[in-house]
Amino acid sequence: MGQEKPEEFYVRLKEQLKRTTSWPSSYLYKFIVLSGTDKINKIHTIFDNTGAIIETKQSKKGKYTSISITLNLEGPDAVIEKYKAVGAIEGVISL
Repeated sequence: MGQEKPEEFYVRLKEQLKRTTSWPSSYLYKFIVLSGTDKINKIHTIFDNTGAIIETKQSKKGKYTSISITLNLEGPDAVIEKYKAVGAIEGVISL
């Protein structure tokens, strides 16, 4: 998100998603976390029982884990809701 305030980022993302995607649609989330932390489990919990396909991959040295999550969603608000839930977990980088 850089220097931008989170709410400004979400407003811009919502507009972009409305323009570029036909809903409902699959959406791909990508996150990076430090390996060996409970953050991976917390992210899994957010997407539990949603039908999400979750793939994890450790970095070459094993310090970080990337998490790719593909989920079928109804619209931009649902996408942003999940970003906000994961954003509440400290130390998670959203790509």
